[in-house]
Amino acid sequence: MEPDPGAPAPAATADRSNRLVVNGDPLDWREGMTVRDVLKAKNYIFKLIIVTVNGTLVPRGSYDEAPVPSGADVKVVHLISGG
Repeated sequence: MEPDPGAPAPAATADRSNRLVVNGDPLDWREGMTVRDVLKAKNYIFKLIIVTVNGTLVPRGSYDEAPVPSGADVKVVHLISGG
């Protein structure tokens, strides 16, 4: 049987409860995930960054403990300094 051409793609119908979004890109989520885990998974190594989880600013000193819930919208902004 051929797939229905009008049916949504499998990714569109997949269970999104084990995913989150980082700067618009999907990322697999796991129980106990922290901001630091997200930064490592996305290979963000910048020294000057700002992170929000669901619109709430996460203090830099809290990255190791700050939980990231399933389905979260995470924004990571790299700050650039200069003169």
